[in-house]
This record gives sequence, C-alpha cells and structure tokens, in this order.
Amino acid sequence: MSAASCPEPSPAERARSVLAAAGSLTVTTQGHRIELIGLHTVDAAGRLLLHNPPDGHLAAELTMAPHGDLAALVEFTDLAPVVVRERVRTRLTLGGWLTALGPKALVFNAARAVLTEDDGTTVVGLDELALASPDPLATHEAEMLARLDAAHAHTVAPLARLLPARERLGATGVRPLRLDRYGLVLRLETPDAHHDVRLPFATAATHPAEAVRQIHALLAEATARPRRRRLPTRS
Repeated sequence: MSAASCPEPSPAERARSVLAAAGSLTVTTQGHRIELIGLHTVDAAGRLLLHNPPDGHLAAELTMAPHGDLAALVEFTDLAPVVVRERVRTRLTLGGWLTALGPKALVFNAARAVLTEDDGTTVVGLDELALASPDPLATHEAEMLARLDAAHAHTVAPLARLLPARERLGATGVRPLRLDRYGLVLRLETPDAHHDVRLPFATAATHPAEAVRQIHALLAEATARPRRRRLPTRS
C-alpha cells in the first residue's frame, strides 16, 4: 500500500485526539496569558471545560466582560513522547468565548478551530469537531510509543525493514513518532532533515491490546524479510 493511500484519522479526529490526550493548554485573553496544567476536561459533546485556576484571573476578568462572554484563544501543543528532531507534532488553536459554568468552572465556546501540522494548516469545521471522536489509542499513545522506543533494537529497527528503500536513503536514525488505530508512523532522520512514513495496520485497531497485536504482526513480517543496511539503533 502506498503512503498516499494509507488510511489515517481525519483532521477533526486528530483535533479531538489532541483534546483528549493533552495535559495542559494555554489561554490568552485581552488581559492575561495563562497556562493551565491538569485543569481542563472535554465532555461528551466535545465542549472544553476549564476549572478556575487558583489565581482567579480568568474568573475575575470574566465578571467584567460585557454580556458575560470573554473572548479567548486556547492553544494546545502536542509533543512527541520520544526524543526526535522538532518534537512538536501538532498545534491546535481554538478561538471563541469563555462563559461561567457554575462557581468553579468555565466553558469554552469555540468559534474557530485550526490544526497545524508538518504538512500545513487545516481549518476544522466546528460541526465536524463536535461529531468526531478521539482516536481509541489517543490516551495510551505516549506510553505505547515510549515502550516501543525503549526496546528500539527489537522493535523500531526491525520495523524499518518494511519501509521502501527510497524512504531509507540517507537516513541515519529512526524513531516511532505517532500511533493511531490505522498504524504506526516512523520518523526517519538524516543529518539535516527528516521525513515521516506510515506503516499501516492490516485492520484498524479498536483498543490498545489490538494495536499491540497489529504491531506484533508487522514485526513478524519485518523479521521474515532479508536484512538491508542497518540504521543506527540509538542516537
């Protein structure tokens, strides 16, 4: 299967996955720029709920806002959980308004969603975002990728044998970059650049255990192939 034809999550699904897995976010209003760590949740309808930070700046600014709506920009930065060049994989920026949701929480009403990745920027429709579900591996991905990378010589290095020779040309290192229900993305690094290649699963995984089985199937396929020029196991 060519890289162009490999299925992958839609931009709306990738955005929902960032929302589901993120541990922190940055809120910018006219008066403040605040980083919130572990103070947000996403409800079943896809609404972003913020718990009031201890300093109370957002709640105080909201009480002064006309009509009880505070214009805000919310930013999420998705970092690769393993050491790679340019660790930022995705940036999700939401524009909209904050309103009070009881005495201890705020709800963010999005008016615009923008997803920025290596291959460009996508405006995600709000209806698409509301209807999309996060990838079933989203909240497990970081741990699973870290485990793959920790066993690099026995997992990632053999998997690289499945890549076409043209993709490996000039590569000095390989790292696991992404994992979703459709497959695993490896980052190939050269001395001056990098590019990412997807290894698709035979069928989409619906939970982490199934993804592990799919990775084992890819490993079995890889180890059955003749060895080519080895990439360095660690940088």
